[in-house]
Amino acid sequence: MKIALIGYGKMGKAIEEVALERGHEIVLKIDENNLSDFNKENIDKADVSIEFTGPHAAYDNLVKLFTFGATVVSGSTGWLDKLQEVQALCKEKNAAFIYASNFSVGVNLFFELNKKLAQLMHPHKQYTVTMEEIHHTQKKDAPSGTAITLAEGVLETYKELDGWVNSEEPQQGKLQIVSKRIDPAPGTHTIKYTSEIDDIVIIHEAHNRKGFALGAVVAAEFLNGKKGIYTMKEVLGL
Repeated sequence: MKIALIGYGKMGKAIEEVALERGHEIVLKIDENNLSDFNKENIDKADVSIEFTGPHAAYDNLVKLFTFGATVVSGSTGWLDKLQEVQALCKEKNAAFIYASNFSVGVNLFFELNKKLAQLMHPHKQYTVTMEEIHHTQKKDAPSGTAITLAEGVLETYKELDGWVNSEEPQQGKLQIVSKRIDPAPGTHTIKYTSEIDDIVIIHEAHNRKGFALGAVVAAEFLNGKKGIYTMKEVLGL
């Protein structure tokens, strides 16, 4: 499989390493120093484009890729207010798209565990649910996309809560997320149910970026040759 990397920072380099290990070829690497190479002729050389950039660039990158009719895997966060617009463009151009706030296989299993635990805990009103996420200081968005996905998983069941809030102090009627930025943490997410009697806690702690990179390449392998919009649930058969 031929892959174009849109974004060649730490994640892009980790994806390159995993992709080469799995026998794939990197035909294009785009960063801020060679944006002129981000054109249809070069994108057409790739079977799949994997886009990992920042909140400021992701939307424009995805619009450009789908305008080219590309097959796209994206893990950029902080732009999701425009997700439906991007998905509509993907359909219009008969392209293919997988977006995930986190491509790690472990995290996607954790998403499902989080939803199940919320369903189990919800009838027991003596427990209060809170969340914490820790990332490295270069992480630009807070809370992280992974934390937001976890929060949405809780809120599917806790419908009495009016959304989430990113705050050191709890707010009545909101799911509290505490975001911390500490180097060199690649990502730790904690969901805690607290009562006067006990606590129930689930934690996912990433040791490095390889899990995210592997998941993105697995998603690209799944998406290659397909049309339409998919999720990591379908990639992993969850």
